[in-house]
This record gives sequence, structure tokens and C-alpha cells, in this order.
Amino acid sequence: MSRLLRPSRRAVLASGAAFATTLAMPSLSRASSRPVFTHGVQSGDVDMSSGMIWTRTDRPARVAMEVSTTESFANARSLAPLNALPDSDLAVKRLVEGLPADQDIFYRFVASDLADVNAVSEPIVGHFRTAPAGRRSIRFAWSGDTAGQGWGIDDDGMFTYSTMAKHTPDFFLHSGDTIYADGAMVDEVEKDGAIIWKNTTLIDEKRKVAETLDEFRGQWKYNMMDEHVRALNAQVPMFVQWDDHEVINNWSASKDLSEDARYSEKSIHVLAARSGRAFHEMTPIRFTPAEPGRVYRKIAYGPMLDVFFLDLRSYRGPNSENMQDTLSDASRIIGAEQMAWLKRELAQSSATWKVIASDMPLGLVVGGGQEAFANGDNGPARGRELELAEFLRFIKTAGITNTVWFTADVHYTAAHYYNPEKAQFQDFAPFWEFVSGPLHAGTFGPNDLDATFGPEVKFVKGPSAEQGQNLPPSMGLQFFGLVDIDGATQQMTVRLMDRADTELWKITLDPVLTSAI
Repeated sequence: MSRLLRPSRRAVLASGAAFATTLAMPSLSRASSRPVFTHGVQSGDVDMSSGMIWTRTDRPARVAMEVSTTESFANARSLAPLNALPDSDLAVKRLVEGLPADQDIFYRFVASDLADVNAVSEPIVGHFRTAPAGRRSIRFAWSGDTAGQGWGIDDDGMFTYSTMAKHTPDFFLHSGDTIYADGAMVDEVEKDGAIIWKNTTLIDEKRKVAETLDEFRGQWKYNMMDEHVRALNAQVPMFVQWDDHEVINNWSASKDLSEDARYSEKSIHVLAARSGRAFHEMTPIRFTPAEPGRVYRKIAYGPMLDVFFLDLRSYRGPNSENMQDTLSDASRIIGAEQMAWLKRELAQSSATWKVIASDMPLGLVVGGGQEAFANGDNGPARGRELELAEFLRFIKTAGITNTVWFTADVHYTAAHYYNPEKAQFQDFAPFWEFVSGPLHAGTFGPNDLDATFGPEVKFVKGPSAEQGQNLPPSMGLQFFGLVDIDGATQQMTVRLMDRADTELWKITLDPVLTSAI
């Protein structure tokens, strides 16, 4: 594994030299009038030649940007500045192109107050590494579920982010529930008359459910108040997708808020639109001109890895009993257009491994069988299982090999092997699905498995019956996964980890290799 470099104090101090401005005022006054970067930096969606970078200021500002392949910024390339304005909540992000493959990239922001161009911020620096053009070993981390069930930032903070950072992954795949817009927090959580948790950092936007655009924005800003989150963001690019809690639990077009006293805004469509805008403003996801709000996409991460990000929220039919006998818009969860894209991109992929990043698991029964693919009847494919059956049959018929699914959502960790010999629907090639999370939320589960596609539980860890459900992060049952692809053998090793950095389970998968790989 290549080691990710952390910008040193020397580099951070030196990075301000190109922007140094001498002002005719006392230093204390000058410092207090300068723009400030409020929530650190982020990078994301990095491939062999480009990547997204993000930051946010405390006032309207003109944000100058530089990128460099050296920590000292000796060979820095200046980019056109962007304006941080109130209509984007003072957040700016851009795609940096023309980068060399397999290279450490350092980026730097400096902000000038639009109302006083002589008021210049201190610089802020971030880092990512571009994807390799050759067969260099790759490591990525994945998990989901941040700041859920009322468990916010306590004195220890969102410590699982720090544990992940120690492994210096090339990127972090956040599998959804990046926020809990429907999860209001209180200062102290009590159980059986005793205080078991203190949210020592809390903002007004987290004291109620999110309804306005600013309240949705505040959900992401709250998470970035955590020092562990900011530290990971500054060093490791995030590949992000969303699920339900970015809007409200188990949302679809049929979500009825009429009796939910927490909400004055009763339209699920209004809430989803506001959340979608905030999601794209506050994360380093790429912009798709053909569909500006799109979440599904492919990131080509060198010759050994393509990552296909699904969106199982935006195109689903209304949640129902999930028992339809025919495939229609009402029984879809992926949606016809996304499915056509996914088949096309998978068929064209020449990468050794095709990782399918799903914001929901395949065979686990979620929301009583109404929420995900599995309906819980253990029989032939029905409801949303019909769409999955169609897709799995396509993968087999098209001869697409080395597909592996990674997901979160259910707040425990597991490894599932889908075996057609034990399935009700059998027209597919066997494959693996790995589940992780939560990053910093209540621990639940395990869920029931539906037998339609023959899933076998190879490993599972969640709360015991004695521990109960919705355990706080302080109980230690917070999970993430690590994936290593070896540059020499092209084998994929998957490890399931916990907050304390304990390796819980591991497997190494051998790729099916062809002459084209």
C-alpha cells in the first residue's frame, strides 16, 4: 500500500506565502476581520486524472485555489477562483482536471472577503491520491449511517472515522444515511433514570427534524463539526451516495406525513427536493449535466476497479406490500433508466472487479418487506425482487464476472454469499454481498434474510438479545469495512472491522481473469 502523506505544519504555513497580504492595521484586528473556512475541506469522486474538491466560508468570499503534486506547493497550479455566495450556503466545489495518475495531490484554498478584498483568510490544505493507471494495490474503506438515533458528537466524537483514517485508504465509500435529517437530538440521553450519553456539541438545526433548505444544510454542517470527520475528509476522498435518512425514514412517494406532528411541511416531494439540493451542495459528488441531481454514477478507479453507485431512492415506486407479480414502474426500486445505464456500463467495463455500491441490502428484510428488495416471503421473485432477478440474470447471461456488492443501512455488519443452488430464483451466478455500519449511530439487528436468492450468512455481528437494540456508539458496536485489491494477484481481500480497529472477519476472493484483463 502506498502511504498517504499528511500536510505538515511547515507545509500549511508555507502555503500562505503566495497569498500573503500586508494590511495597515493591528494584527489582532486583521485576524478578526479575515474570512474563515468553517467546515474544513473535502475531496471526492477521484479517478485517474481528476477529482472534486470542496470547502465553505463564513461570509461571501472569492475563493482562490491551487493544486500541486508536492506538499510544499513548489510546483503549484492556480485554478480560476470561485465565489462563495449565500445561495449555495457559502459552499464551493469544483472538478479539478488534468491531473497525473497515481499521484499525491495537495490542494489549497484561500478566501478573500468580497466586501473587503484586503481581508484574506489563512490557507486551508487538503490531500487525495489519483487512481492508478497500472496495477497498483488499492485499498478502500466503506460504511454508512452517521449521527443517527440521537447519538451525536460527544466528548469522544465520531471516533470510527479516526479508526478508518489510520488505514490510509485510497478512498472512503459512504453507503448512505450520510445524515439523519429526521433524527432530532437532545443534550442528554437517559435510560432507566441515568444519563448514558451527552451530546456535547449541538446546533439548533439538530434539535428538530429538517424541513427548510437551511435545516437540511445544517445536518451536514453538524457532522463536519466533528474533528475526526474533518481529519478524514482532509486526507481521504469520499465517494458518497444517499438513502432514506437524508430526507426521512423509509421515504418514497407514498410517505404520508399528515399525522406526523414533527413536520409542518407535509409534502414528501418538497422535503426530498430540499434535501437533494443540500446533499449536492454539501458533499463532493460530481455534477451530471444531463441530470443535475443525479446520484447514480460510475467511478473508474484504474484497471482493476470500477465502482457503480446505485440510487435506490429517487426512482422507486411507492412503498407497498412489495408482492406484485409483474415488473412495472410501481414494483421497481432501481428504475428503468438507471437499470439501462447500469447494464450498459457493466457490460462495457474492462475492470477486474466491478463493485456495486448499493444503499440498501439485497436479501435482508427491511421495513417489514416494504422498504428494500426482499419482501420476506421466501418464495419466487415478486415485487421489487423481480427487478433484481432481471438484473442478476443479465449479469450471468452477459458473462460479466467479478461483481461484488457493498452496502450498509441496517446498522450491523455481515457477509452474505448468494448461492443459486439454495435459491428460489436460480438463474444467476453466485456472488458476495458485504454489509457494514453504523459509523456513528444506533446499533440494531440482525435482520431476517429472505431465501429468494439463496443468501447464506457467512458472518454477522450485531447486538445480542441481552444488549437489545439502538445501542449508543460508546458500546463499541460501530463497524466499517476495508477492501484491498492486490496489484500482483488482483485478489480482493475484504475485512470487517469495528470502532476499536478489531478485525472481526476476513475473506480473500480470487478474480476470474480473462485475456482482456
